[in-house]
Amino acid sequence: MTRTAAASSAPPGKQMLSEQVHARLRDAIMRGDHAPGEALKPQDLAREQGVSLAVVREALVRLVGDGLADRLHNRGFAVPAFSDRRWQEIAEARRTIEPVVLRLSVERGDVDWEARVRAAHHRLARTPAYTPEETTHYSEAWSEAHRVFHRTLLEGCGNPVLLETFDRMWTASELARRWSAHRNPGRDGAAEHRRLEEAALARDAGTAAEVLIRHLTLTATGLADSAQHGPGRGATSHSGRA
Repeated sequence: MTRTAAASSAPPGKQMLSEQVHARLRDAIMRGDHAPGEALKPQDLAREQGVSLAVVREALVRLVGDGLADRLHNRGFAVPAFSDRRWQEIAEARRTIEPVVLRLSVERGDVDWEARVRAAHHRLARTPAYTPEETTHYSEAWSEAHRVFHRTLLEGCGNPVLLETFDRMWTASELARRWSAHRNPGRDGAAEHRRLEEAALARDAGTAAEVLIRHLTLTATGLADSAQHGPGRGATSHSGRA
C-alpha cells in the first residue's frame, strides 16, 4: 500500500491529530524553539503533545518530507544542522531549478497568471516587513506575502511536480533565513522584487531568469556569511529576501 493510500485509510481522528502535531512542530522549528541539530525525540514529543507515539512519528516523517527534520541512521529524528554546505546546496538547487521554471511560467502563463503576479507583488510591496512587536523578525504577514509572490511567479508553468519541488526548497530556505544572524541593510529587496515582476509581465523570460539568479545569489551569499558565524537562535536574516 502506498503512503498516500495508507494515510487515506487511517482513522480520521488519528489523521487530524497527526496534522495538528505536524503543524505545531513545524511552527516550533521555524520559530527556533528547537536548536539546529537538536534531537526530536518521539517519546518526549508524544508526552508534551499529549498524543500517541504513532501520531508523533507520522508527524515527524512529514517534517522530513518538508525538509524541516532529518532522519538519522539509528532511526531517530533531528532538526537539520546549520552548516554552510547544507544551505549552499539548497541555494544551488534553487538557482538551478527556479530560473528554468520561471522561463516556462513566462512562456506559458495566461492573462489570469499575469493578474495574480501583479496582485501578489502589490500585496508584498504594501505589507510591512516588520511590526513593532517583531522588530528583529520579518512579520508573519510579510513572510507569507513573500512566499506567495515567488510561488505565483512560477505557477504559470502549469507543472505541479515542479511547484511541489519549489515548495520544499522554499521551506528549507526559510528555515535557514530564520536562523541567520546576517545583516545587510544595503540590500534593496523591494527593488529586486519589482524587477522580477516587471520582467515577468514584459514576457522577457531571459531577463526574468537572470534577475532571479542574481536575487537568489545575494541571498546565498548572506546565508554563507551567517553559517560562518553560526546561527542566531530564532533570528531572521534582514538580507535573505529570496
